[in-house]
Amino acid sequence: MMKVHAAALVLLLASPALADDYVSFQSPTGNIHCGIYSDASGTWARCDLKQLTKTYDYQPAGCDYDWGNSFEVAIDGKGYLACVSDAVFSPDNPVLPYGEAVSVGGVSCVSAKTGMTCTNAEGHGFSVAKAKQRLF
Repeated sequence: MMKVHAAALVLLLASPALADDYVSFQSPTGNIHCGIYSDASGTWARCDLKQLTKTYDYQPAGCDYDWGNSFEVAIDGKGYLACVSDAVFSPDNPVLPYGEAVSVGGVSCVSAKTGMTCTNAEGHGFSVAKAKQRLF
């Protein structure tokens, strides 16, 4: 597993914004993989869990893809259970150490021993861990 120091992530994020920005990372355990995306249509964060005890067991309305282990929050609005046809998992995602954060375009994710929490400037988002997931 590749480890990247938080300073390297900060340097990456301090560079001039590109038309499309994407930063990916994973929890120290490797169970949670996340990405923060920013493009002309907005900014959002997504985290996928490899293993979890599902807190949410309802299928998102109109979802014809995978659901239940992916969570998202956009630049505005509340966090939500995502309907996805892809994954943000990659063994090459750098590790975000406990206590460190990544921010892109007004959306931030913080790594902790209790899981990963991603929020927007309104204070909405999600917290995810193997044992429990929470939308707010």
